[in-house]
Amino acid sequence: MLIDLRTAEGLGPIDADICVMGAGAAGIPLARRLAKSGLKVCLVESGGTDFEQATQDLYRGANLGMPYYDLHDSRLRFFGGTVAIWGGRCAVLDPIDFEQRPWVEHSGWPIDRRQLDPHYRQANAIFDVGEFNYEHDVWQKLGVPDPGLDPSELDAKLWRFDEEMERFTAARARDLFEVPNVTVLLHANVTQITTSEEGRAVVGVEVRSLEGRSTTIRARRYVLACGAIENSRLLLANGIGNGHDNVGRYFMEHPAGRVAKIETREPYELWALFQKRFYRDRPPLAPALRLADDAQRKHEVLNSIVTFKLQRDPKHGVNMSSAVYNKLRHNISPDRKGRMADHLYRAVRTAFHRSVRNWFEKIRANTGRTHLYAITRGEQAPNPESRVILSGERDALGSPRADLVWKLSDIDKRTARIFPDVMDRELRRLGKGSATPTEWLSDPDPQWPIDYTVGNHPFANYHQLGGTRMSSDPAKGVVDGDCRVHGVENLYVAGGSIFPTSGWANPTLTIVALALRTADHLLAELASD
Repeated sequence: MLIDLRTAEGLGPIDADICVMGAGAAGIPLARRLAKSGLKVCLVESGGTDFEQATQDLYRGANLGMPYYDLHDSRLRFFGGTVAIWGGRCAVLDPIDFEQRPWVEHSGWPIDRRQLDPHYRQANAIFDVGEFNYEHDVWQKLGVPDPGLDPSELDAKLWRFDEEMERFTAARARDLFEVPNVTVLLHANVTQITTSEEGRAVVGVEVRSLEGRSTTIRARRYVLACGAIENSRLLLANGIGNGHDNVGRYFMEHPAGRVAKIETREPYELWALFQKRFYRDRPPLAPALRLADDAQRKHEVLNSIVTFKLQRDPKHGVNMSSAVYNKLRHNISPDRKGRMADHLYRAVRTAFHRSVRNWFEKIRANTGRTHLYAITRGEQAPNPESRVILSGERDALGSPRADLVWKLSDIDKRTARIFPDVMDRELRRLGKGSATPTEWLSDPDPQWPIDYTVGNHPFANYHQLGGTRMSSDPAKGVVDGDCRVHGVENLYVAGGSIFPTSGWANPTLTIVALALRTADHLLAELASD
């Protein structure tokens, strides 16, 4: 059943077995899994079925730390969430990401990779990206000769690409809208989470539309699935789960930057080795060059990757086509028409990549018009001073806004400095050239440069993680290994906010896998009530 709170008159309290707050990459798969059991599910979404500026403006907040993207532009607030405009990259966290690493303060998950693998497989099937294999026989899967990397220094991991546009938007959610045991409530902004007198359980959630209509949801279990910043804001605003001052802390991103110029007689060949490949009978694949586990332990650095880019000297700035695209991308509304225009652009670009890009790039590289550069996507170390806080300003609903204090640590930049050294040794050993570190890496300041010549993500990847981190110890986290808020028996959190560490991998596949795992836990728990 689909209800729009803006126009619903006389709507009384809604009773459900489970209330899921947030209809995005975490909330929708979780609600689908729960709905199949026959339980009564209420899925609450702040937005409607498409982008609306007034709702989006609820995300406004200040950046008080390192420069970061405008908070109201870095995520989307309507049914389907930010995945409506993502690039489809699926990847898994590596086993080392779950480990407690002595050189990475605050690292370690209360679960390991083996415990998540069954749900990774299910998430992999949801995105329809082929076999569940992101790390074995990489070069064979790509159909190219093994380049002979020393596995103790560098290895390759796979990205698999989801080619379905808008997988979680309303047009593909009829199953949730039409089943009798699911209530989808649109334009319903969570304004209050009420707990019992002793604070041990949630007893109700008040939601309100921008037009002033409101109702209350009463459920046996509640799940916050609103994204890293919003999950943190809601817990902080309602004074829940913060007995040890952890809510909002450990905000993480995947910092990006140019780390090396590759000097080689074969710039095109090295570039082509690491490019996205298209197939007739399976989804596209692309390799990422990663610092091997042994190298991470040896140098005491983070889990990071590089990709390769052929481009003119960066001192000449952004080329015309990229400048035009970036201007259009930020000026066009992400409503249905705007997204369709972006999807059309991506389809044209894919056709170009499939047909003539390699020929085009080879000519430019072999004539010296472009040079080869390594672009890193770094794991950010968990840092308690990198955090979401409540603002002194209030939004249109009277709720406190969220501000962001994004901070990096010395180890983040040290990892970026180590990577070119490891690449340089490997390139020289293989007789393929050398790697010259980029100048900014010699600056001791942990801040990274904003470099629009790097690509569409000039300093970070729009991957917002942390804020309600997972830990078996209530003093060190907000939720436990089952994603239940410490000290609150019936409140759970789903999404990137629960990540204790970020790894290098795009987080969406992991977010869905963790949501499915939480759904299974809830089903088992409610069955035993």
